[in-house]
Amino acid sequence: MIPNRTHSTRLVMAGLAVAFAVACVPRDTETSAVRRGDEAFAQADYDEALAEYRLAIRQGANDPSVTARVAHTYVMMGRVDDAGAYYVDASARDPGLTDQAVSDLMRLARIAQDGNDRFAMATAVETALELRPGVGVGGMALPLARHYYRNGEYGRALPFYQKALADAVDESQPEVVFEVGVAHDEIGDCENALVFFERFLTMVRPWERGEAEWYIGTCAYNLARGLLDQAAAEDPEQVEADLERALELVNRTIDVGQPQTIQAQAFFEKGEILAELGRCQEAMDAYAQVRYADQAGTLIDRAQDRFDEIRFGRGLEHLREGRCR
Repeated sequence: MIPNRTHSTRLVMAGLAVAFAVACVPRDTETSAVRRGDEAFAQADYDEALAEYRLAIRQGANDPSVTARVAHTYVMMGRVDDAGAYYVDASARDPGLTDQAVSDLMRLARIAQDGNDRFAMATAVETALELRPGVGVGGMALPLARHYYRNGEYGRALPFYQKALADAVDESQPEVVFEVGVAHDEIGDCENALVFFERFLTMVRPWERGEAEWYIGTCAYNLARGLLDQAAAEDPEQVEADLERALELVNRTIDVGQPQTIQAQAFFEKGEILAELGRCQEAMDAYAQVRYADQAGTLIDRAQDRFDEIRFGRGLEHLREGRCR
């Protein structure tokens, strides 16, 4: 019986040894692939290094440092998209790799900037910001802003314009100020757009102001219309303030004379606001100007009716109590 027990024990131990050896083969293979990759990388044979690192991953290597090796190799090869994707994966599994990832990606961004490759620069910076929001972009702020601006991505352009202006980068360039105004206008932010367009006017000669004045006139009129639309639902004190602000805005549209196609509407709205404010003679003067500004003639009759209503005191139900009666 004893010999049989000894024989059985030997068989079990042999089986465990074989199982252990088999279990260790993949790990050894992965380690060998990583080691070969490191050796190839040290010799600047990045294609070979990449092949070995990726082989290790296919063989089951789950260590984020191997994924980071792949990303870093892609960096050395200048492949921004691939480097970013592998660094995002590696950093998600090991946040300690984030510093290396951000450093590498910003290095790629600077190289791309020097090579005038705006798309690669933007891709690298976007990934770096994804990994570490708020990372400084240095002298790339304005190029990034203009990259997004020229591609119609105005919302993405504005934060980089703001960084550039905050760092006093080219803030004295009128075209930068103009671009910021356009970006605000394109996302529907007329209030801030006006600030930058008005600033632009102070920086250029009179004959260079035409396009900015068009934007100013359009934005000012649209803001005025928005204030007038909301005034009907507000308390009297706030209505008064909104009417005064709307008057300033339509006056600005009239001052710049742009766009020419809405000058008649601007004079008509000015008349309406002044009538609501009880400034009757000024309202009549504004209505009278409509005939000179309305090339199509669509507002002339309405303006004349309003003029007559104030002058002769007829049909003033549309006006608030006590205004221009």
